[in-house]
Amino acid sequence: MDEISNWVRRVQAGEPGARDGLFAAAYGELRKLARSRLYDGGRNTCLDTTALVHESYLRAVRGSELRAHDRRAFFAYASQVMRSVIIDAVRERQAARRGGDLQRMTLDTALIDGLPAAEDSLLQVDQALVRLAETEPRLAKVVEMRYFGGCTDQEVADVLGVTERTVRRDWDKARMLLAAMLAP
Repeated sequence: MDEISNWVRRVQAGEPGARDGLFAAAYGELRKLARSRLYDGGRNTCLDTTALVHESYLRAVRGSELRAHDRRAFFAYASQVMRSVIIDAVRERQAARRGGDLQRMTLDTALIDGLPAAEDSLLQVDQALVRLAETEPRLAKVVEMRYFGGCTDQEVADVLGVTERTVRRDWDKARMLLAAMLAP
């Protein structure tokens, strides 16, 4: 049993300080995961690698219980938390850009509509992923773990209890469904 799986089991057993120990043991890998997420799709969120890892940790600590039973499930959970942090940061940034709760008056509506496409597309992907999860939860989980979690097909297969070939088919199907949802 590796160190992270051991810490996950200690957290599940309710050992005091185990959650801190888990994140300390996984910190280096969480930074790699965060770096890959920010490089691929979250680079316009004003988050850096450290901020993403720390905010993810704070959300995980605030959560009621850790939904993982081993190393792979922990990193799947971490990728889900990182996804929510990135999406919330984009939403917050867009709300601030639009004035938040301020009463606004503009002379040119083109100024309001000039948002960066990367942020808008990230929010559209998130909304499409939520809709996909309602009808095809496993497909949504595959997308979340591969895109937001940086997991390999084999890692996803191990967590979901399916074959690697099934993961590849699910990934292809999910990409087609998401493309159809995101089409103008």
